[in-house]
Amino acid sequence: MAQLEKIVIVGGGAAGMEIATKLGHKVGRKNKAHVTLIDMAEAHVWKPLLHEVATGALDEGIDAVSYRGHAKAHGYHFQQGALQDVDRDNRQVILAPISDEKGNELLPSRRIDYDYLVIAIGSVANDFNIPGVLEHCVFLDTTEQAMDIRKILLNKFMRYASHQQLEDRIKVAIVGAGATGVEMSAEMHNAVNSLRGFGYKISTDLLDVTLVEADDRILPKVEKEQISASVAKQLNAIGVDVRTGTRIVEVDETGLTTADGERIDADMVVWSTGVKAPDFLKDIGGLESNHINQLVVKGTCQTTRDERVFSIGDCTALQQPDGSWVPPRGQAARQEALMVADNIISMLKGGTADKEYIYKDLGSLVNMSKFHTVGNLMSFLGGGVLVEGKIARFVYTSLYRRHLIEIHGFWRGTLMMFMKGINRIVRPHLKLH
Repeated sequence: MAQLEKIVIVGGGAAGMEIATKLGHKVGRKNKAHVTLIDMAEAHVWKPLLHEVATGALDEGIDAVSYRGHAKAHGYHFQQGALQDVDRDNRQVILAPISDEKGNELLPSRRIDYDYLVIAIGSVANDFNIPGVLEHCVFLDTTEQAMDIRKILLNKFMRYASHQQLEDRIKVAIVGAGATGVEMSAEMHNAVNSLRGFGYKISTDLLDVTLVEADDRILPKVEKEQISASVAKQLNAIGVDVRTGTRIVEVDETGLTTADGERIDADMVVWSTGVKAPDFLKDIGGLESNHINQLVVKGTCQTTRDERVFSIGDCTALQQPDGSWVPPRGQAARQEALMVADNIISMLKGGTADKEYIYKDLGSLVNMSKFHTVGNLMSFLGGGVLVEGKIARFVYTSLYRRHLIEIHGFWRGTLMMFMKGINRIVRPHLKLH
């Protein structure tokens, strides 16, 4: 009996989960290929919801999807580990050793064979080599980082919730006013309001949140300036100090220094500006990469130096026929994942990867917790349609529902949405541990 060809997917974000699910259904269950997903975490949390994990508004214990359980149900296999290198000569990915919190090695470095490799490890915030960022900032790139932020915030909240109220406010600076920074600012204020419902003596102006953006407006990547203006107005209304045209040149343990020499004091700095692929990805396995470590690919999402190695999502540099580059957005990652699955299936059958990805901007939505939701739909059609309020909120929540259905199937995904809805009603509105 011929040995099954091996498909390895590294990265269990939205794109990695979707391609693993599709390939698991199409070839894994039918014993036409051996599909393996690799991720350094044990469970998947939809990245656009990490700011809710960070503030306790979302319980990762309920909303996270176990990779092992999902793999068993959908025809693929799971290996936990972090990508260290790619040995293209032997067609193997090399995983770093896994250690416990005390540094004791639990699993040694491993090699996983592949015939087709998909790299989908996403992106991280770009520190732009600014002094002090790595040492003094917290980041929101992974579930673990989100949980660390939640622990810091809740410890500060509990301290200020004592009967002996302290005079100083909690000063939080968020650098980068893209969707993550904006949504995090709003969610922090919602967390304060929720804590008051637990009987703590917390003032509504407990938080002093400063949102810093180097561009001349917030949400600089959103084409419609009406959206930026609407969001800025709402942020001001809930008490966020929005500072645009402000470039940070240094971070220290007490706050930020701007290019104009101004000081912005902060007890905590959340760094959410810019994106780049993780540093270790640069030139990994001799593959071509760009200045922000993204792997350069052809229209088929095959890397330029190896047709058996694909890259999708934020870690990918894909130039369009008009000379533009596919932006690091979730919609692009998802579409690339589904296309690459088709290309790999074609190659398994002896064909070629003949589908090429063309980016179409379906729009963008910004959800500011319970305060406001605004966005633009179908941007590629004459600029799109501006939506606000309940309609925008419905569309925003529908994106997560669609994700659940695509990775779980219609009936199971619908049931999970129903269960999550019940949990949001019966459980506390803020996770305090």
